[in-house]
Amino acid sequence: MADLSSDIETNAQGPKRITIDGQSVTQHGLKDQIEADRYGKANTATRSAGRGIQITKLSPPGAV
Repeated sequence: MADLSSDIETNAQGPKRITIDGQSVTQHGLKDQIEADRYGKANTATRSAGRGIQITKLSPPGAV
């Protein structure tokens, strides 16, 4: 998911609802847009973290 920060800033400066010639357009609420941005950033962070903890079997050196 892309970074929505610039889109949120643009939407915050514009109107929430527009009605022209009987047709109405409504945006998602600003709070919902911010939550979507946080969700996207959290998913990106968890994907880039990799495996996290890796379990390996250690064997001491010496006679077998």
